[in-house]
Amino acid sequence: MKENIHPKYFKTTAKCACGAEFDIGSTQENIRVDICSACHPLFTGKQKLVDAEGRVQKFQKKYAGVKAVKKAPQKKRILKTKAKPTAKSSTKK
Repeated sequence: MKENIHPKYFKTTAKCACGAEFDIGSTQENIRVDICSACHPLFTGKQKLVDAEGRVQKFQKKYAGVKAVKKAPQKKRILKTKAKPTAKSSTKK
């Protein structure tokens, strides 16, 4: 491997909002997660309400007061091409 191009690697603990902790290796020193395998509904079989917003809700919240600006239609450009010379039929006598 080349020297001095790789990020630092840390042995750290990932902490979940439910209180579970996992020892992992990462390029980040401190890791906090909202949900983990100890509290995820797929693994536990229990439905849980998560307060995290989805991407669409975050986008709508961020751009709620922004008004869309319509651009004027652009004129179509016609590309002029040079006419190709036609092949002359040559007759040998």
